[in-house]
Amino acid sequence: LRSCSPGRARRTNASRRACLIARFGDIYAQERLDAENLLRTYISDMEMVQRIIYAAAVESFHAAKMAYRQFKIHVRETLSISHLGPESLEDKVLDFIVQHEDLYDVQASVNEVIRSMNINPKISFPPEVDFIVISTLIRELCRVAFSMQTLIPPLDISFGIDGELFSENKYYRGVDSDFSAALVAYHVWPALMENDVVIMKGRAVTKR
Repeated sequence: LRSCSPGRARRTNASRRACLIARFGDIYAQERLDAENLLRTYISDMEMVQRIIYAAAVESFHAAKMAYRQFKIHVRETLSISHLGPESLEDKVLDFIVQHEDLYDVQASVNEVIRSMNINPKISFPPEVDFIVISTLIRELCRVAFSMQTLIPPLDISFGIDGELFSENKYYRGVDSDFSAALVAYHVWPALMENDVVIMKGRAVTKR
């Protein structure tokens, strides 16, 4: 007889959560910096460079979450045909996804992110260059964002808009900030959230 204990995904939730939070921090420290240095060879405006990287982060999470929803629907439909229990179908679906994350078509998400960035009115790029030059950053963000959807509860990033009131709880100020300004001029990196609670602060630049 099979055990009625929680599925493997639930049992490993805490350790996977810790690893994914750490990985998100690593991406900020390494892949983001690599992308920034690469973009600086094409773009002299540091604000535009940081806007591009922030847009890449936001679009990567959006694309990965959409891909996860579609993937989960497909897995549920497939497993429901033969599901008998005793574990719940949702646990079985989650276990399958966690064990087979390599089936996630990350390249399709990368392509979707680049397509979205190409029509984003807030960012621009020299016509002779393509956003594919930062595909390593985009790919790693998509992977971590997809994996974060398997957590209970899932992790997500904050949604920031230019001109919003700066929040000390959500962001650190970027080095180019006017520290007396109350409004966000633009965002450098999103905050990591869990049920609307900040898990890891993002970074934003404030200016008058």
